[in-house]
Amino acid sequence: MTPPPAESVAGMIRPAEIPRDSQANRDLLGVMDGVSLGYFGVLALAVGAMLCAGGVWIYQVYKGLGIAGYAHPIFWGVYIVTFVFWVGIAHAGTLISAILYLFRAKWRNAINRSAEAMTVFAVLTAAQFLGIHVGRIWKSYFILPYPNQRGLWINFKSPLLWDTFAIGTYATISIVFFYVGLVPDLAIARDRATGWRKVLYTVLSLGWQGTSRQWKAHNRSVLHLSGLATPLVLSVHSVVSWDFAMSIVPGWHATIFGPYFVAGAIFSGFAMVLTVMIPVRRIYGLERYITSYHFENMSRFILLTSLIVGYAYLSEYFIAWYGGVEAEQTAFWSRAFGPYWISTWVMILCNAVFPQILWWKKARTHVPTLFILSVLINIGMWFERYVIIISGLSREYVPAVWGVYTPSWPELLIVMGSFGFFCQFFLIFLKLFPVIAIAEIKELEIHARAHGEGH
Repeated sequence: MTPPPAESVAGMIRPAEIPRDSQANRDLLGVMDGVSLGYFGVLALAVGAMLCAGGVWIYQVYKGLGIAGYAHPIFWGVYIVTFVFWVGIAHAGTLISAILYLFRAKWRNAINRSAEAMTVFAVLTAAQFLGIHVGRIWKSYFILPYPNQRGLWINFKSPLLWDTFAIGTYATISIVFFYVGLVPDLAIARDRATGWRKVLYTVLSLGWQGTSRQWKAHNRSVLHLSGLATPLVLSVHSVVSWDFAMSIVPGWHATIFGPYFVAGAIFSGFAMVLTVMIPVRRIYGLERYITSYHFENMSRFILLTSLIVGYAYLSEYFIAWYGGVEAEQTAFWSRAFGPYWISTWVMILCNAVFPQILWWKKARTHVPTLFILSVLINIGMWFERYVIIISGLSREYVPAVWGVYTPSWPELLIVMGSFGFFCQFFLIFLKLFPVIAIAEIKELEIHARAHGEGH
């Protein structure tokens, strides 16, 4: 049998260049060793942004939601915009870890751990905005279905309840999936750690010894969890899209919102993976593990979902024109040429136009280009949610109650703090857990050496 090409197995790494097990341990566990001044600086900025947002939120709780930029008839502002944005970011982790695992896509192994961590942190970030949007955070127990002496029950017609169920389900599966996949690497870290780290990893590794029985149970668990998590990619963001599609607001009442939101979520999630992992790869010298092969495959996913999102934009405008409903036509005309035209064209350019450079292979493998593009996509996807929510509410059926929404500085500071919250947890994760799945990388390396070494 002819062996596969030297670069076909381990993510474009030639077998002669593949680091041995001890080298992989040193490289990947070395990320967790020590902290630099730059790391402390970035962490301090993230914590500072989070604390600033926390102070503003306390002020908002004291003063009330009147300090937000809400104006009749617009009472869903940037809090809901940012909630939908973070839920979308979380989808890349499930796609990379679960769906690509089921399809046996080997290139996922270098990025799945960081994507899974991002999923957990993004879901936790998104969940906060449900309470922030409500305002009276101490009333949050009303959305939980528990017996009480007043005989009250939750309102199943409320989009807030749908979001609570979606976030609760997604967070539970994501955390379990993340932790189960982490167990073998925790055991590797345990065997090389000392002090409090050894105690931590000993507890978290659950007595893992790497026996054949344990590996069989682990592989079966990952397979079953992948099967459970896969429907979440479609269901969770579809539920979020129903917050809008189930209404009769012009520009919202559309059957396209389910696939439109799911494709946009995957699109923004892959962009965030690139935004986070490109600096990590450069700073910690992980070029041998995250290669141009991985970037090219992620770029292809981004290009595909960009085409889907662009098609959704076109179909929305076409149906509004073809349907002949005056309210729909007015709503979409206002998006493009009304008070929110800047947001709309930023959305279109960043999400549908700029990603088209990925048709060229040089762009798909040029790291600085990918980093800039990923940041632009994240900006564009936030503005997409802004345009959908704000423009829809500001131009409903009765012109007498039209309004214009401008975010207030407390809202913008709290949104900024959400990015600090996310970055803080990811930075801590870098120093506590392996950012790349060591056990899975070793499996690929062994396979590569067995089939390609010496060729």
